[in-house]
Amino acid sequence: MRPTSFDAAVAWLESHVDYERLAPGHRDHPSLQAVADTLALLGDPHHDYPIVHITGTNGKGTTTTLTSALLRATGLRVGTFTSPDLHAINERIALNGEPIDDEEFANLLARLYDVESVSGIVLTRFELLTGAALLYFSDEGVHAAVIEVGLGGTWDSTNVVDGQVTVLTNVDLDHTAVLGDSIGAIARDKVGIFRPDAVAIVGTTNPIVVEIARARAETLGSTLWLIEDAFSLDRNDLAVGGRAVTVRTPYATYDEVLVSLHGIHQGVNAATAIAAAEAFLGRALGEDVVRTALARATMPGRMELLSRHPMIVVDGAHNPAGVRALCNALDGAFHVAGQRRCVLGMLTGRDVDDMVAPLVSLGFTEFLCCAPHSPRAMSATTVVEAVRRAGGVAEEFSTVSAALAHARERSSDDDLIVAAGSLYLVARVRGDVLHLATHHQD
Repeated sequence: MRPTSFDAAVAWLESHVDYERLAPGHRDHPSLQAVADTLALLGDPHHDYPIVHITGTNGKGTTTTLTSALLRATGLRVGTFTSPDLHAINERIALNGEPIDDEEFANLLARLYDVESVSGIVLTRFELLTGAALLYFSDEGVHAAVIEVGLGGTWDSTNVVDGQVTVLTNVDLDHTAVLGDSIGAIARDKVGIFRPDAVAIVGTTNPIVVEIARARAETLGSTLWLIEDAFSLDRNDLAVGGRAVTVRTPYATYDEVLVSLHGIHQGVNAATAIAAAEAFLGRALGEDVVRTALARATMPGRMELLSRHPMIVVDGAHNPAGVRALCNALDGAFHVAGQRRCVLGMLTGRDVDDMVAPLVSLGFTEFLCCAPHSPRAMSATTVVEAVRRAGGVAEEFSTVSAALAHARERSSDDDLIVAAGSLYLVARVRGDVLHLATHHQD
């Protein structure tokens, strides 16, 4: 039955295969044809506006958000597609920074329902969300769309678009069952979003990734902007409220700009976003635009401070590279006089010892381990055992909420609680601390 309400539309969406939750293995015959055919039946809405397309192992969500904010600050009408969501599906599709409302979201899914009914083409859940976003941006007449890749690049459903600017933030080992078990294999998948006669921006100096990106750009005729070459991050210092960065691009230099995000990696993300926005515009953004947009930047669930007494910090560090970035940030940005506790839960598909070891080395008083609300959740017992192998003190809890409650009961106003390991866990913790409704239940 054609959905006529938000709840009915979401129920129809959830009836489709959800690879984000099920974690597929490598597909022998991947294809974008189903998405392309569905969009063709809708009039190819993704051809109606220019696009910045962003991929990477870590940092792509932040870079997407910052690029969108910078373009909006110039007066453009900007659509943004991100994933995953923390509390509501609407978060993924935004216009000028505001999530799509329930009624419009339901209308978009109803139109996709009509196409599925007529054509017989059944998309996955993420493919439907991609189609809804691309259709919405056309309906709203955006001047630009900033699109975050869901997984990989070449065979991600967002790769039906042709980005005038394409961005690769970095490459590390993650989703190896799908993308490949080496940096080179994953990089080759991700540079699949590069396009002929477009600007390809690379925010890492990893020589393997740079060589693969360079070869792909030369083959396609893309203009390649490498960090520490076409653009650079000349200063990236700890500052009150975030980072103080100096960024040089082909068009301008921005000195000592405050980025209101925590972690040394956020300086790199900010530099990459500035480069992406300027490559899109073909000119300098200007001092006022850069300073205003970056000073107001927020990234829920990524090195986010939720409370001060005790200090509660959440971070969706969901792979070893993300954990290392979290540890580097905690070492400098969040000083406390008291004890430090970690609410920890992760998904399967990661090396639990590689995830846990850097956190244990920081000297947390104890780890409160739990399983996030996901079919792919790693058992709390497995995480506890890994913490103990690394020399840490760990206790198992039946839910994320129970682990957080225990941590808060044990902590004084001078203590620090860090919640990390999965965005599903982060969503639950944010919901409990900020009293927000979330569909990521325990």
